Amino acid sequence: MAPGPGPTARFDTVGRVSDPSLVRFRVAVEGALAHLESRRQEINDLNVFPVADGDTGDNMALTLRAVLDELDRLETEVQELDAVGRAEIVDSVARAALLGARGNSGVILSQLIRGAAEELISRPGELVDPVLVSAAMARAAARAYDSVRAPAEGTMLTVIREMAAALAIELARLPYERTRLRPDDDPLRQNELLADVLERAIEAGEASVKRGPELLPALKEAGVVDAGGYGVTIILAGVVAALRGSDAPQLEHHAPAAKISHPEHESSTFRFCTNFAVTGEGLDASAITPALEAIGDSLLVVGDAHTLKVHIHTDEPERATGIFDGLGEVSHLDVADMHEQVAQRDERLHAATNGRGPVEHRCGALAVASGPGVRALFEGLGLHVLDGGPTMNPSTMQILAGIHEVPAEEVVVLPNSANVRMAAERAAELSEKEVRVVPSRSQQAGLAAAVALNVDRSAEENAALMGDALSGASRGPRSRPSWSGSATARSC
Repeated sequence: MAPGPGPTARFDTVGRVSDPSLVRFRVAVEGALAHLESRRQEINDLNVFPVADGDTGDNMALTLRAVLDELDRLETEVQELDAVGRAEIVDSVARAALLGARGNSGVILSQLIRGAAEELISRPGELVDPVLVSAAMARAAARAYDSVRAPAEGTMLTVIREMAAALAIELARLPYERTRLRPDDDPLRQNELLADVLERAIEAGEASVKRGPELLPALKEAGVVDAGGYGVTIILAGVVAALRGSDAPQLEHHAPAAKISHPEHESSTFRFCTNFAVTGEGLDASAITPALEAIGDSLLVVGDAHTLKVHIHTDEPERATGIFDGLGEVSHLDVADMHEQVAQRDERLHAATNGRGPVEHRCGALAVASGPGVRALFEGLGLHVLDGGPTMNPSTMQILAGIHEVPAEEVVVLPNSANVRMAAERAAELSEKEVRVVPSRSQQAGLAAAVALNVDRSAEENAALMGDALSGASRGPRSRPSWSGSATARSC
């Protein structure tokens, strides 16, 4: 229910209550995402805890992207974002962040957003001024800590808590006129007051990030700061830039580990980072937790009685989702092979030291193949290879993880066996990337199709090209093969 008109609300030309803070909020989210994207790879390269899988920047960006997409959806529906109503918009944003979250960092960021949203809902009619920002940051920190079963100090949890504490102390020292906004304040003054107080919080955040290795041995051993904590300061710097309409405050760059290291962590024995949402009625996270803990670790189960988001490291993704059979509907499933992620992070950092950086194309391809010779042929054509074949069929979850590992926005899958095709098509349906399956029935046919891959074209275009190549390589009558598809994925 939208808040009633308080001392800071106003009416638009058709009599709807209008909240100027909502327009400012969208600008802030857009600025935060843009700045995060500009340093996304830097954050990825710092990622060593709890798993050195190198995707913290990706996961935080996906969470913010989900928020911005939800704001755009609301604006499209009602035309004027500031007329939606604060309660409705923050509830929608909190849910979008939850559903869009990937990995530890993404889920924790979604809880920071949720905590801040809860504070905003609790104060209808108030402009979002420095005092409300401070309260929202404190509530965000509390919500994030509550979401983690075994909070580790030195991480993004510590950073946001210390930022909130420093900001509360700083506001107590400032004169009243620097902490509160009036309805008739000039918009530029309002933006500057918010930017100023956030910049003070960022300074505290930077200091906290630098202290992280002293609190968390895994960071000290690897010679890095916490990727998620650093990401939080970058997000707020992007907000400051958006409010001021200028460059973001300068933040110190942090180099990745001087040597590739694999610090001991609790998930060293589990392979798949598994994320999914569950929707239903009367969902109880505490009742489900023991069953999930029995099959994995690094567990996060957050949400409410209607929507839960689950993050777990496990060797059995199917069992994790199966626990919710009869309890709710599973969606937004994302599975990533952490062993592959760690290997790719190591390779990327080694390449960076030689002056080469990773390249992500529009479209890539995944081939299921067995034997070192055939694998080398597919890799020579630029394809990612998943071990498997007629007598060693990979599961749907293994194929889904392989799709995620392809460094491209869209993916074509070559199952290279009739026995693998169904699992490949199911993985394509589950994946959040744009995926097409070309039904190659043998490794030889797959090689003929792979020659047609064009990384600058879409998955749909490549599927058509590969399908034509596949038809040309067969001896039967020429026909266009069918394929399945779906849409986007990321992970821990």
